[in-house]
Amino acid sequence: MTDDTSKDTPIPVGAAAPEGGATPVGGPTGGPAPRRAEAGGEHKEKISGVFSTQTVQRVGTGTTSRKTVKKSFWFVKQLDDGNLEIQPLNLNYVPSGPKRRVPTEDFLEKFSPEPEFYISTVYPKMKELSDTVAKGEKHREKGETFSAEMEFNSALSIDEENIRANFGLGLTYLDRGDDTRANDIFERLVKLDAAFEPEHKHLFNEFGINLRKNKMYEQSVEYYERAMELSDRDEHLHYNVARVYYEKELFAQAFKSLTRALELNPGFAEAEQFRKFLLDKNLVDIHGNQISGATLPQPAPRKKAKKSASTSYDMNF
Repeated sequence: MTDDTSKDTPIPVGAAAPEGGATPVGGPTGGPAPRRAEAGGEHKEKISGVFSTQTVQRVGTGTTSRKTVKKSFWFVKQLDDGNLEIQPLNLNYVPSGPKRRVPTEDFLEKFSPEPEFYISTVYPKMKELSDTVAKGEKHREKGETFSAEMEFNSALSIDEENIRANFGLGLTYLDRGDDTRANDIFERLVKLDAAFEPEHKHLFNEFGINLRKNKMYEQSVEYYERAMELSDRDEHLHYNVARVYYEKELFAQAFKSLTRALELNPGFAEAEQFRKFLLDKNLVDIHGNQISGATLPQPAPRKKAKKSASTSYDMNF
């Protein structure tokens, strides 16, 4: 029987990648960061970096049977509660795939630090990915949609599930009015839970609003409903889907969504204003039922509402 130890490349799995370019907390150690003394006591820095695990597999039978050791690499970040969040590296050695939590005890027992691998291979690839996405975003801000498309596609060749790159490419296609390609990105994004995480809120909202403005109403509804599966208590989601129902002349559903938004936030003035508009224009009755024959007012009223840069919903109607 022969023991054959081999170093396999990591296998890409599942959902979305974190954005690259950040150095690990406490320095690029790839393992537990050192302790340092601070006023008031000793402070332990959080673990962050690249670690590996090994699994032993037996292949073959009888006299040809042998063991192989498969090595997998993970990007690891310690959370505030002390547990570790791990994410596999893909074939291009950037974090990609579903994140999961590992108790500290299990982590210390099964994971080994890989500081040299992080510094020589992983960090440069993460930085390359982050820089490429940033270039695409700058091109899009300038209206240079074809240059933006090139950069975003380049980023996706490194990590096809990168959230910023997917949103950026989808928004670029929407800017150009290319609904077919925008729909391809939409189909990809709705399958990625990470697209609906708070860190991507600005891109999420911009993409949803642009779907509606490009009259991609069915996609808009599916997009917001997917988000509400993960977080039903965001009043802005209910407000934005009400905007889509309004454009589709589903006024009763719009009224219902606005009512839900107000249940979550009674002080949501724009939702109250929108609901009053539906009543004043005789699109729904006082019970929120759609009035027979009700259609979009012609021409549709356009009232520009002032909003701050942090506003996460579209208030024009």
